[in-house]
Amino acid sequence: MGKVSVIAYITVAVLLLFLISHSPKKPPNQRHRRIKLRSSFSYYGGGDERHHHEPVAFDPLVAEIERRREDKQWEKMYIEHAHKDLVEEAPGAESQPEWEEFMDAEDYLNDEDKFNVTNRLVLLFPKLDVGPPDGYVTEHELTQWNLKQSEKVVMHRTQRDMELHDKNRDGFVSFAEYVPPSWVRNSDNTSFGYDMGWWKQEHFNASDADGDGLLNITEFNDFLHPADSKNPKLLQWLCKEEIRERDTDKDGKVNFKEFFHGLFDFVRNYDEEAHNSTHESDDSMEAPARKLFAQLDKDGDGYISHTELLPIIGKLHPSEHYYAKQQAEYIITQADADKDGRLTLTEMIESPYVFYSAIFNEDEEDYEYHDEFR
Repeated sequence: MGKVSVIAYITVAVLLLFLISHSPKKPPNQRHRRIKLRSSFSYYGGGDERHHHEPVAFDPLVAEIERRREDKQWEKMYIEHAHKDLVEEAPGAESQPEWEEFMDAEDYLNDEDKFNVTNRLVLLFPKLDVGPPDGYVTEHELTQWNLKQSEKVVMHRTQRDMELHDKNRDGFVSFAEYVPPSWVRNSDNTSFGYDMGWWKQEHFNASDADGDGLLNITEFNDFLHPADSKNPKLLQWLCKEEIRERDTDKDGKVNFKEFFHGLFDFVRNYDEEAHNSTHESDDSMEAPARKLFAQLDKDGDGYISHTELLPIIGKLHPSEHYYAKQQAEYIITQADADKDGRLTLTEMIESPYVFYSAIFNEDEEDYEYHDEFR
């Protein structure tokens, strides 16, 4: 860090200390909003998560509390599924004794003496402002921060799931060791469409980058989260699964009708969210859909094969980077008071609940505030 940056941080810090000591605890005309922990727990990984993605906690301390709480729930579910005898042998035990240490977690977050949001932002700001450290947080810096936090969450869940499936504790998961959810084992292989391919050996083999018949932690993470993988075999498998799901006439390829009434909706939604476009009618979208279809149909046979689908697989299955950028864009939009496309520490402190807020459903009219990200 250069001398100019050091001087800038010292100046900002002195000004903030002055403002904090001479200002009320809450900004005027701003109602206090209670910070809530979320629960995005899922006992089994995998599956199509395009329709729902939880934004990552901005503050690593909040993320750690959420992880610990989620781990407790995972342990409870693991005992109920894998050791039912232990549950049945203790009928007089409390239903959820392991949750006791988290009963006051939200009280902790909302106690200014224990968890001061302003102090947390002052502490975190220089960790965000790194490329380069110039007293501003850009969208790129915020995206990288969000991505780093989400990767920690994803890998933590992968390690936990690997512990569940690695029966012989050798640090690897074989296909025989991987047990799919009961709804997959009990289904007729046609009821769940796309999801059914998720637990087949083709998916496992595609995730096995070194071809040794076992998944190490990196390969197992790719297995659970193929959209973030750089493994070409796994991306090809993902394309095949899309073709299989959309191929209504079962000819192994996707014609324009199948493309337009399925895959193109995901592409359009991705582009609209990325560029804040307005939603158009199906009639007005047929022309751009045909244009994209023609671009993808490299051999001009009127169909899209799984290899031809590869250029847009990232739009059909957005990566963690996409969601990290989306979250960064939202934060910049909400907190950037002077609209210069970047955030100062003062702007962040003046909009604390953009970073520390409960996630409310926009249809819930009981809440005055409907923050989407924390």
